[in-house]
Amino acid sequence: MPYVVGPKGQVVIAKEIREKLGIAPGWRVIQRLVGDHVELYFIPPEHRRSLKGFLRDHMNPVTKEEDWTDVEEKAWRKALEERWT
Repeated sequence: MPYVVGPKGQVVIAKEIREKLGIAPGWRVIQRLVGDHVELYFIPPEHRRSLKGFLRDHMNPVTKEEDWTDVEEKAWRKALEERWT
């Protein structure tokens, strides 16, 4: 669907495109002239929420009795099983 360039040179980005790319207010746009068209690259803003404790539920501390190599091997095996099964 064609859109009209506004008096300030602004263009509407179709809702379907914004939703598919996850574009939201506050994102930055890099414009690049390529031949006879313009390419737009969207950059999300830095997040403002804390990540403190984000991985807490996914952590299994290694005890003194365990060997780090064994723990690492188990973790890799589990990750592969989850991904490929």
